[in-house]
Parts: sequence; structure tokens; C-alpha cells
Amino acid sequence: MKQLLFLMLLLSMLQAQSLKDIKYPNAVVEEVTSIYDGDTFRANIKDYPPIVGHRMAIRVKGIDTPEIRGKCEIEKVLARKAKQQTVMMLRGAKTIELHNISRGKYFRLVADVYVDGVSLAEILIDSKLAVQYDGGTKTKDWCK
Repeated sequence: MKQLLFLMLLLSMLQAQSLKDIKYPNAVVEEVTSIYDGDTFRANIKDYPPIVGHRMAIRVKGIDTPEIRGKCEIEKVLARKAKQQTVMMLRGAKTIELHNISRGKYFRLVADVYVDGVSLAEILIDSKLAVQYDGGTKTKDWCK
């Protein structure tokens, strides 16, 4: 019985890992529906069926911004600035494209986000409102 449970767990982990590794074709955002923070927003994705393309959570690939619910006031202030930068770019965009799309944690899409041809990640990094992030352990302490 224990072996069967172990095998089922192992198979489910392998399936989850394989879903994470799938690369999807580029997509165009039809409408931004909400923006949570500097690196996470929700959008309706053009030509995607509603079950996966309506109000889909999108995480900007390759960066980490300060957390809205940060550990200290400095982090919270920086988080609001990062969010404001992202809001300004996304709300003012003519075209928002998602490139190198993959599936991340929590059913989100993780993608390189291009706003009118400009990388959102690069703008946030250049503005000192984000750091490079590979999805592993976070190393930046925004409170220092």
C-alpha cells in the first residue's frame, strides 16, 4: 500500500514538473484586469479560451520586486513605487506581448513581458525597483 502511494505521488510530481517545463507560444494581452505589484498582474489574453485566458495571473519572468506586504516600511514604499511603474507602463501601453511563456507556481503564467516593444523587467531593474531572480531562493533584502 505504501509503495502504491509513493508511486502515485512520484507520478504526480513528474507530471507537475513536466507541465512547468512546457513552453507556450507568444501571446498578446487584450486587457489588463488588475495589477497586484511590480511583477504580478492579471490579464485577458487574446485568442485564449476564457478558462485559461480570462483574468489569468501573469508573473514577469526573471525579476523580483519588493513585496506589498513587506517586512519593513522601506520595502513597502519601494513596492508601491514598483507597482506604480508597472501600472503606468501597462495602462499606457498600446501593445503588451508575452514571450517565453511557461507555467509557474499557483497556475500563473511566467513570461517575458514587453510593453510597446520594451522589456518591463529591464525597465524595473534599471529603475532599481527590481532585481534579477531565477525563481529560487530570494536573496535581496529590501529593508537594507
